[in-house]
Amino acid sequence: MKLDSAQIQQILPHRYPFLMIDRVEECQPGKSCDAVKCVSANEMQFMGHFPGHPVMPGVLLLEAMAQTGAVALLSCEEYKGKLALFGGVKRARFRRPVVPGDVLKIHCELTSIRGSLGMGRARADVDGQTACEAEISFALTDRQS
Repeated sequence: MKLDSAQIQQILPHRYPFLMIDRVEECQPGKSCDAVKCVSANEMQFMGHFPGHPVMPGVLLLEAMAQTGAVALLSCEEYKGKLALFGGVKRARFRRPVVPGDVLKIHCELTSIRGSLGMGRARADVDGQTACEAEISFALTDRQS
């Protein structure tokens, strides 16, 4: 299944400036998701990270990877309407800087879901080169109105 930004926003609660994925190219609910983030010089983080040498902060790369995994999870009928909270990160590796003009291709595979806790393995690539990879964990909870 493919999703545009409006459809992603029906699944995730994130909004500008914190929605970190622009479109979903493929999603297998409960299994994996492939998303795209077009990195723009107009994004707020580049005002201070770093002036004259803009680099996307690593924590935002991890957030984009987590949001990609959340789409895979929250696309499942049994988890619709839930909130996936970031639980932790293991084995994060940053392989190359991500700069304005880059197109991030993000893949997240869910590796386990037990009750309200789960794990995923994620990778973000630019032009076929790995920019970041990590194992991410999450906790499911009900959304507060």
